[in-house]
Amino acid sequence: MYTESALLTLYIPHATSLKDKRQVCRSIIDKVRQRFNVSVAEVDTQDMLKTLTVGVAVVSGDASCAQQSIDAVIRFIEENADAQMQRIERGRGEMVR
Repeated sequence: MYTESALLTLYIPHATSLKDKRQVCRSIIDKVRQRFNVSVAEVDTQDMLKTLTVGVAVVSGDASCAQQSIDAVIRFIEENADAQMQRIERGRGEMVR
């Protein structure tokens, strides 16, 4: 079993309230869940108005498949989110038996 994860920090320039931020967050999470078989959640910066931090994780029997899934999610968010990608931190897990 292989795991792959990413911590994505996005900037929402038009957010004027936490409600605006939540709308962007919910949109990203819903779209990613509908399109990909990954876990995704807002994991940090909940009280920061214009900053959104989303964690994405995938488990697979194949390391390259896990990596490709995370790559696809990152590309999808960059192309479809109503926010600007600021930072991407990636994590890889070891093979677990």
